Amino acid sequence: MATMAERTRADLNGREKAAILLIAMGPEKSAKIFQHLKEEEIEAVTLEIANTTTVRPELKDEVLDEFYQICLAQQYITEGGIGYARNILEHALGEAKAFEVISKLTVSLQVRPFDFIRKTDAGQIINFIQNEHPQTIALILSYLRPQQAGEVLSSLAQDKQADVARRIAIMDRTSPDVIKEVEKALEKKLSLLMMDDYATVGGVDSVVEILNAVDRGTERHIMETLDVEDVELSEEIRRKMFVFEDILSLSNRDVQQILREVDSKELSIALKGCSEELQNHIFANMSKRLAAMTKEDMDYMGPVRRTDVEEAQQKIVNIVRRLQDAGEIIVARGGGDEVIA
Repeated sequence: MATMAERTRADLNGREKAAILLIAMGPEKSAKIFQHLKEEEIEAVTLEIANTTTVRPELKDEVLDEFYQICLAQQYITEGGIGYARNILEHALGEAKAFEVISKLTVSLQVRPFDFIRKTDAGQIINFIQNEHPQTIALILSYLRPQQAGEVLSSLAQDKQADVARRIAIMDRTSPDVIKEVEKALEKKLSLLMMDDYATVGGVDSVVEILNAVDRGTERHIMETLDVEDVELSEEIRRKMFVFEDILSLSNRDVQQILREVDSKELSIALKGCSEELQNHIFANMSKRLAAMTKEDMDYMGPVRRTDVEEAQQKIVNIVRRLQDAGEIIVARGGGDEVIA
């Protein structure tokens, strides 16, 4: 086996490169880096440093150069995405070297798949995916920004909308091989090495974010379909569709309408767990006497269990949803505000 003095950069594993890098940086800078490492990582690298006695200047320079290239690539990704970084590196380093740097970086940074499509107009995305299988569409939408995914979901044929939403909600983990295959079909360029053995995407929270971005008509159609096909899932989604803090976005008239339906004790408990901004928004829509009484109740009750606060807030959210569905209040939605007579 070659000694450290005889080995090249290609012979080194990640731990050995880290040890050489930290030795080259000196104890003061290395100590700052250690603050961001896990205990087992510190132990492994420290042991490697202890076993490293001699490092050729050429080898140290190669390791530093690789570290510098990866830092540059990270900066390029932040500025313009993975495609932008790849183009610059190919011009500067050549295609093979750029591929090597990007491959290492996508593992360490956990670059999100479908990065190239996240910067694409929703109308163009529709042209790419509208004829794909609903499971493929669900996978792609899970990686898009909620607003972007909502626009795409709204543009799908109605018979696909609920199916895709359901598939996003029940999606758990997807094999990297499957994601890479879909990426290749869409991009037909350099596929990215990704994350861990499995990538976690989708889930109820993901579909809730997307549904919050679609127009009310699309949401209603999807939820009515899910009410028939998967009652438990539709109920879970409804519980998360409008959160208590979203009351901040409601008009004074609508807040006053909601307060007429809310039990004063439930309101006092719910307000214990919300921001001062939301408290002030609600107090501003109450009479001075009622606001003073509510504040007094909040002070008098002392600490309240988080579960009790969340339960009280959920009851008020349910009132908001009921009033919204009855057309008595207006909730601003993605895809344009919906005005209900």
